[in-house]
Amino acid sequence: MNQYYPPDTSATAPIVKDVAEALGRDHQVKVLAGRPSYAPKERHPYYLLRKEARGSIKVERVGSTAFHRGKRLNRLANYLSFMILGSLRAMLMRPRPDVVIAMTDPPMISLAAAMVAFVRRSRFVYNIRDLHPDMAVAAGIRIPRIAVALWERAHRWALRRAALVVLLGEDMRDRVVAKGVAKERAVVVRDGAWPLEPASGDADIARQVRGDFDFVLVHAGNLGFAGDWDMLLAAAKDMASDGVGTVFIGDGARKSELVRKAAEAPNVRFLPFFPSDKLPDVLAAADIHIVAVRAGLEGLVVPSKLYPILMAGKPVLVVAPEASDAARIVREYGCGAVVSPTDVAGLVAAVRRLAADRKGLAALGQHALKASGAFSRERELSRLVGYIEGLAGPRLAASRVKS
Repeated sequence: MNQYYPPDTSATAPIVKDVAEALGRDHQVKVLAGRPSYAPKERHPYYLLRKEARGSIKVERVGSTAFHRGKRLNRLANYLSFMILGSLRAMLMRPRPDVVIAMTDPPMISLAAAMVAFVRRSRFVYNIRDLHPDMAVAAGIRIPRIAVALWERAHRWALRRAALVVLLGEDMRDRVVAKGVAKERAVVVRDGAWPLEPASGDADIARQVRGDFDFVLVHAGNLGFAGDWDMLLAAAKDMASDGVGTVFIGDGARKSELVRKAAEAPNVRFLPFFPSDKLPDVLAAADIHIVAVRAGLEGLVVPSKLYPILMAGKPVLVVAPEASDAARIVREYGCGAVVSPTDVAGLVAAVRRLAADRKGLAALGQHALKASGAFSRERELSRLVGYIEGLAGPRLAASRVKS
């Protein structure tokens, strides 16, 4: 159960597709989604229920609203209509599922999925992408305290109902265990990344990203609430005389604010997202890639952008608390540097040190490439399938599709 599935372009849509296809190799899989509403590549007319067959995967879409997500009330309508219609459909779905899997799109879908699993006598697997309500509060969304308390209580009920809680990182696992989930039910399965095609050497992309800078830091991804962008801007301005450029690629709720604050910084640039097939060249254009998590958000945000960077064999500058999963990985594999998100001077010093040691920088890139083998998406999907099959036991084994 997840609101988004291709042609939706949300971060969870391709992840759900990959998980469904991995499970679909040996099992009957149905995906329950809503009408496309997240910047979809195609839009659907209204329907109460639409059934699709995508290879071995059966996709059922309920007739949830598909308002533009620019307004909060529109998103809320999309969320609630999917939860209500999706829950009703899941209660009637045949055959009865052995396992009900839910992510966190929308944020409270875990409650609906846990209830469906309880009524249908199925096992509930909760794959947490964002830890709510903690993340909503951290994002600055104004929610009455009583509502937050009720949401937290309901969420803990869903966590207790889960036969398996799948987390994106060790820091997120620490937070969930602190909420009372038994350690043996909380497992870490990271997103990982598919192997990248070699960079084509596209000179135009290199020129757009690098400009005239001697040394380039790149942050490619969402400019929302997750990173300490003011700290990064302050450090970038301090490095203007060093020929170090900081390039932000992407969009997000804070982009316009950051563009305004960086207006007089000649070494800070903003670029839109490039097409996905250009990703290898975008990754190759940087000297170092930045992964940022501001203080207090470790375990609430686990950046999946780290894994393509490793696949590209590029050094990583993690600007995040030491307890964050990204910091742990970079420390363990020696593929970059870690700086506290409050230490501007430390960030400037780290970049200057790396820029002055090109051989050392190349070695960090080699370590990143070596580390990437431990975080392939194929490997992580195989681990997830194993966990699900293990908890379901003979019932799930009996449901295997005959080859």
